[in-house]
This record gives sequence, C-alpha cells and structure tokens, in this order.
Amino acid sequence: MSVPTLGVILNGATGRMGYRQHLVRSVLAIRDQGGVELADGRRVQVEPLLVGRSADKLREIAERHGVTRWTTDLDGALSDDTTSIYFDAQITSAREKAVRAAIAAGKHIYAEKPVAEAAGDALALGKLADDAGVVHGVVHDKLFLPGLLKLRRLIDGGFFGRILSVRGEFGYWVFEGDWQSAQRPSWNYRAEDGGGIVLDMFCHWNYVLENLFGRVQAVTAKAVTHVAERWDEQGEPYPATADDSAYGIFELESGIIAQINSSWCVRVNRDELVEFQVDGTEGSAVAGLRKCRVQHRSATPKPVWNPDLPATESFRDQWTEVPDNAEFDNGFKAQWEQYLRDVVAGRPHVYDFFAAARGIQLAEAGLTSSAEGRRVVL
Repeated sequence: MSVPTLGVILNGATGRMGYRQHLVRSVLAIRDQGGVELADGRRVQVEPLLVGRSADKLREIAERHGVTRWTTDLDGALSDDTTSIYFDAQITSAREKAVRAAIAAGKHIYAEKPVAEAAGDALALGKLADDAGVVHGVVHDKLFLPGLLKLRRLIDGGFFGRILSVRGEFGYWVFEGDWQSAQRPSWNYRAEDGGGIVLDMFCHWNYVLENLFGRVQAVTAKAVTHVAERWDEQGEPYPATADDSAYGIFELESGIIAQINSSWCVRVNRDELVEFQVDGTEGSAVAGLRKCRVQHRSATPKPVWNPDLPATESFRDQWTEVPDNAEFDNGFKAQWEQYLRDVVAGRPHVYDFFAAARGIQLAEAGLTSSAEGRRVVL
C-alpha cells in the first residue's frame, strides 16, 4: 500500500532551532522512521522543502541529510502545490509577514513561538487562519519533556492534594561573545530584532502554567538587562538593548502562586537547566527536563532551624525519583507528530495561534509590570 506524503516547507532551516530540533530531530526523524502512524494504522510520510537566506548553507544541509529540495525563494515555495504545510523558525521579527503569506497561499501553519511580536497580531493571525480553513499550531515543546510528563502524571493521579505553589528556575550563563563564543544568536539581545527573555520565556511559562495548573490571571515582574554589551557572530561589540533576565510572580485562576526566575546571566547550581518545584498539601515534586523527584507528606522529614550547628542531613537524599514507566520521544518530534495527525484529520490543533496569543499577552503584561512597577491583571 502506498504511503501518502505531506510536503513541509521549513523556513529557517539553517538556524539553530530550525536545523537541530525541527529538521534533524523532528521532520527527518519522522521521515526516516517511515512517517507518522495514524489512529487507524495507516501512515503518512513527510518530505521537507528547505527555505533560508543562504544558498550555500541550504545546499550543504540538503546534501548532508539527503534532502532533495531547497530554495531561498519563499514565494516560490509557497506557490508549490506539492507542499501543504508551512513551518516557520525564522527570527521573531520576520515571522508574522511570512505566516500571513502562508495563510494566503492556503498552507497549514506550524510555527515557533512567539508567532508574532504582539498579542493582537497573533489573535489576528488566528482569525485569518480560521477563516482560511487551515490547521494552525505553535510549538509548545516543554509540555512534552519527560520531566513535565511525569509531573503531569502526578497531578492527574492526585499526588499533591491541593497544590499551593510553583517555583521555577530557568537559565544559564550565555557567554558575552568576546573571549568565548555565545551559545545563543546575537539578535536575542537586541530589542529591535525581537529579542528579550520576557518575550521568549514568558510565552513558554504561560503554556506550562496554563496546561498543568491553570490560566494566569495576574503578573508582577521585573525585567532587567544585566549585561549591557555583547559581541555578535562577526566578533563585533554591540549594545544589548533587550532584557536578559526576568523575575516573575504569576497568580493563577486556581489560587496557585507561581514564581519563576528566567536568566541568561546565571551560573547553574541545580540538576537541570530548568526545574519546577511544586508544593501541595499531600506532597511535593521537583521536575526538570528529564527527571522528577517527589517527597510525600508521609515521608516528609522534620527540619529544625538552628544556624548554630552545621546541617547533618542531605536534604536531596530525602526525595524519591519518579520512574520513567514509558519511553519518551524527543519533545519537538512528539508535538510534530501530534500536529501532523491533526492536519490529516482536518481538526484543530490544541496548541494553536490563540494559545500562542495568550503567551504573548503574558509577556506584554510582564513588560508593563516591570516598566510601571505594578501588578498587572490579565
């Protein structure tokens, strides 16, 4: 039986995220496994059409991975009737225009977040996509991480009792680029190019909080630029005009209080680059990218504050590791497969442009809170 193929335009295929997570670890991995299996046992294959600004980079990537089609002409790719899906991993400031063009071309749309630079623009894209009858989705990769999947399992099983609070720590030291090359592209630190940790990470925190604990109702935040000068990919210094750290308090509709620190100016002293501690009346958990540890009410020790004596117990050893109990695929690939199944079925993708707009709304509220020094109600 022949396997139908979905042509996928990958715009931004030469970028860090576009290449590593979306091309290699998602689309090509799906292609190499023989496509996506549907609920009825049938399979649908994918075939990428790479789009970017550098012909040399595209050619090299295509040859390396056995991809037959690439182009620097986005309009030409959108007019190709063998492609039905458009994916965007470009720089944030270029995304909205390209997504609008893809909707006009009748393509189903999947995009990195944020899908636009303003919440109103993201809402407008959602309405355009709905009117065009195309399936639209935005990357919500952290929901598919093994650590958060384990946390979801604990929540669904009632492990926490009544959840009281969430505390998140995210970040690492991003080299300035002068004597060691930076791990992130320079545009991330220029506000005029759509950079900034609030716009980047608050969109993530919104969908994590919304899908695990409840929608955000109010935010109090402080965004700062700790490192004022950085060096770009050509080794030239430039002023960092975007926030590189943010400290937020999020009030959820469920009554839960979440506190999340996000920083590219912090050296890591935790087990993983992101960790969430959830405390409830019956138990607590600390979830990271892959691991999740728990401490139940019945096994909670009795710490006593005494600054005059050294600690004689290892607090970390008092927690229990949550077993995998399943095989966890790459989070980006898992959502790609979910999105592709929705396209084939012609049904809405749960993580759509409207969900993305709520993330941008939270980022805007966080920036307003920081600028005006007040609590902002959403």
